Amino acid sequence: MSNLIDTFIGNFWKHLKGLRYNDVVNYMYQPRDPSSLGVIRFLFGLLMLFDLTEERGGSDIDIRWGNPMDCHFPLFPMLKNPGFQFIGILYFIMWLGAFGIMIGYKFRMSTFLYGIPYWYIFLLDKSYWNNHSYLFGIIVILLMGSSANVFFSLDSYLNKSVKNKQVPYWNYFILKFQFFLLYFLAGLKKTDMEWLEGYSMGHIGEHWVFSPLRYFIDTEKIDYFIVHWCGFILDITIGFWLLIDLTRPIAMVFCATFHLMNSRLFSIGMFPYVCIATMPLFCEENWPKKILSLLIKTNKKPRNTNDFKENKIKTELHIKWRHKLVVGLLLTHCTLQVFLPYSHFITKGYNNWTNGIYGYSWDMMIHSWNTVLVVVKVIDNEGGQEIFVKPNAFTKNDRWSKHADMCVQYAHCLKNNLLSLQNNMPTNKSTPILSSNISIYIDVWCSLNNRFKQRMYHPTYDLLKSNWSPFQPVEWLLPLLTEYNNFRKQMNEISKQVFSWSNNSDLLFIADFPGFHLENYIGDELDNVTLTVLEGEVAYEIEDQNNEQSLGLTLKKNESIIVEVESFHRVHTISNTPSCYMYTFQRKENSLEYDDNRQQSFFYSPFPLIEDVPERISTFLRMWKLIGYSFRNVLIGKTNDFNFSEI
Repeated sequence: MSNLIDTFIGNFWKHLKGLRYNDVVNYMYQPRDPSSLGVIRFLFGLLMLFDLTEERGGSDIDIRWGNPMDCHFPLFPMLKNPGFQFIGILYFIMWLGAFGIMIGYKFRMSTFLYGIPYWYIFLLDKSYWNNHSYLFGIIVILLMGSSANVFFSLDSYLNKSVKNKQVPYWNYFILKFQFFLLYFLAGLKKTDMEWLEGYSMGHIGEHWVFSPLRYFIDTEKIDYFIVHWCGFILDITIGFWLLIDLTRPIAMVFCATFHLMNSRLFSIGMFPYVCIATMPLFCEENWPKKILSLLIKTNKKPRNTNDFKENKIKTELHIKWRHKLVVGLLLTHCTLQVFLPYSHFITKGYNNWTNGIYGYSWDMMIHSWNTVLVVVKVIDNEGGQEIFVKPNAFTKNDRWSKHADMCVQYAHCLKNNLLSLQNNMPTNKSTPILSSNISIYIDVWCSLNNRFKQRMYHPTYDLLKSNWSPFQPVEWLLPLLTEYNNFRKQMNEISKQVFSWSNNSDLLFIADFPGFHLENYIGDELDNVTLTVLEGEVAYEIEDQNNEQSLGLTLKKNESIIVEVESFHRVHTISNTPSCYMYTFQRKENSLEYDDNRQQSFFYSPFPLIEDVPERISTFLRMWKLIGYSFRNVLIGKTNDFNFSEI
């Protein structure tokens, strides 16, 4: 066996050493049938029309971009929100581009009309990034230079000289490479022990798509074996199975099933359907013509089956400099796409508990976050005024709180907004007067992959004076308490026990660093609140009736205390090592709120793209109404003052 492997490696290396760049160029320009590329272009354009009103936020242009005081998180500081009116026009341009891509009309121009506004809006706010958003933008760039409009397009109908013209193989190669890499890198990312040990995702096995499996195995085993391990195996191998003729049919069935399940499990827009629509990239390039020959019956003599065989006779290309340039750019793109997901050793400033900005590294679903508390505190360094700001003030999502670079951007945006609001409102006794010399502190408590809830940043670090650089580690980031990873099994057992007490029982696991304290308020919606120390030593401190701190009690490992409701208390970590403790409590009946209709809709919606047709029509019409208002206000010069109640 070893001799066989050595022989294979030797032959491979021999051919590789003998390979010249001109051979690669010639291979990339071998002619191929254009029909598969044309159909995939049509489907991609169609799905991007759906995507515009959904994940691109076309039906929420006013909400995302309408308030000039909202904070946005651009990748490059020079990018600014141009305002609702111009964003609306950009969405109109994108719609024209996506429609042009779909029908194959003025194809090159259509890809530019869609791609340039798409990437501008993408780079304008990192807090909306997703891996598939990045993928869609890449596909548009790759289509820009392709000949995807020579089949099943208006361009081929209007210009007979390009109709059914063969396309160079690189048109297929680069798209196949991109989707192969999508699966393979997602599989490599899942080699993370967080995924392989089953901590990345929980309670997925309770979804209706796994109902047949629950007759044989419980939900925990579904989460571990089916979701984590089968997901890992499929991602890391499916690209290879799709490349092999013998295994491709069954691989396409598994791949399509996987994506349809994901479309029901997660709110990820058009991503599963784009992946399904592009699976035929791995088939023979003339598959649409084969299908047409079976569907269309004519009185003509049947064509010889050899007519449908792909022309794979190698032809020698008269290589020009532009051919070499195109292939060089393609290889550069391939190298860049392999490098970027692992480039975090360079862009250290974007590393937090996880590496890089979420949304381009293909680490999809590897990390699950549970944020329990975000405290934003503003202190006037001259007047001593202290203000607490709601963490959702001036933002439309909370992803910014898990990324240090976005926290810095938020702090500066918040300062500008507070001073601007103060300058534009009448002074009265209830209005705090802030000087321009202020400090902003952010304290974020969250859990990564079912660990203890812990603080993420140093709570006394002034973000307005932060020393942040894309190439330097974040100096105010606190470490993830990985030394308590083994507690997760114990936490799971404790949770089962607490949940068995009643339907209203719940608990919260907390970890904190030596010298820090948690200040907490327990409202009257909770009852029977108990604090129990699991590791380390803490001092429990409560306020007296005069709102002064009373001397606290010291609690050691396995000791508990009843926590008073409707009052503040502090838990100080006084041990030399981080403390771990938990709250157990009962939720009162009148504080429990359920939306059964929404839950039913989530768990039983088996018809992708069909069950929510009325909602899709509504969002489509609203997008066009917003675009209409954008044009109207630009034409009349009303770009700074817009009344959204008109919509």
